Amino acid sequence: MGGKLDARRIGLALAAPVLAIIVALLITCVILLASGSSVSGFLSTIFSAPAERNVVNIINNASILYLSGLAAAIGFRMNLFNIGVEGQYRVAVFAAAVFASYGWLPGPLNVLVAILLAMVVGAAWAAIAGLLKVTRGISEVISTIMLNAIAVSLTAYLLRQVGVTTGSNLATKTLPEDSWVAGIPLLPSAPNELLGLSVLAVLGGIAYSVLLNRSKFGFNLRATGTSASAAVASGIDVRRMVVVSMLISGAVAGLIGMPLLFGSSHAYGTTFQSGIGFAGVAVALLGRNNPIGIAFGALLFSYLAEQSNLLEINAEVSPDIIAITQGVIVLTVVIAYEVVRRYRAALEQQRVAAELSSSAPAAEATPEATR
Repeated sequence: MGGKLDARRIGLALAAPVLAIIVALLITCVILLASGSSVSGFLSTIFSAPAERNVVNIINNASILYLSGLAAAIGFRMNLFNIGVEGQYRVAVFAAAVFASYGWLPGPLNVLVAILLAMVVGAAWAAIAGLLKVTRGISEVISTIMLNAIAVSLTAYLLRQVGVTTGSNLATKTLPEDSWVAGIPLLPSAPNELLGLSVLAVLGGIAYSVLLNRSKFGFNLRATGTSASAAVASGIDVRRMVVVSMLISGAVAGLIGMPLLFGSSHAYGTTFQSGIGFAGVAVALLGRNNPIGIAFGALLFSYLAEQSNLLEINAEVSPDIIAITQGVIVLTVVIAYEVVRRYRAALEQQRVAAELSSSAPAAEATPEATR
């Protein structure tokens, strides 16, 4: 019976994301038909097997999205809508790039201190929203939106002060070569390598899982996210939890840019990848804040983004259609999870009703037998 129950639970857990992806693809096909684009070309391109080079790119991008998803998920677990991951990521990677570019420390130590600095800066930037919420009651949605805008302007201003212009690109000084983190050969015949600091995603996922499921803080986090009033009644300091959650979320956001900074770009500039923080919010929603679910969401978004490069070439379809698909997935996943939740609740009610009806005759027979 237990095996059947586990199989049903696994099936229900997979039903929502699978349903969301199918519905999103159907909606995308309708959009393609309405725009006169080739549906068959779109589907054959999207579901074609990626080349080995593309596989490495997918994993590299997924590791970055995974860190971004973890940063957002920590807030979501507390019912904090931290959409300031983008701003926290920007200020953190800028600070790390400036520090590491001077090379005051030997290579590995320079990398380690720069990573820690990025975590501290990301946490400090996120703490502003947390403190505003607990001291002034300002919604973290409003404050993080404003902080994102400030972060973009602040980093752009500081970059003009300390940056170096190379061609049309303005960037911080290039990191010393002894601070570059070598890639990891993943596929023998692939010309590219896995970013060395992609391991931060694995470590982050393990730490998130342990923190959430094996620590008192994780229990308090989940309890507060489920019911803040019940958490207060049980003695949990919710205000402290808000600030600490934002600190941890910001620290993780500070890690997002490290694989790219030390592995490929070696400087922070105007061409440094943007939008990762916003994508992480979608990935966390798709993965339901579960470490394994977030990994699935990160791989899916990364896969779609990588395959979109082939759409215009092979199917004459705009690669922007992938952005529509990703957006539709986020919307449909919310609906799909609600449908599955109601179905699960209905099954549970049926099970309880069946158990009560089967036990009722025995309960009625007991008084008669004792007379």
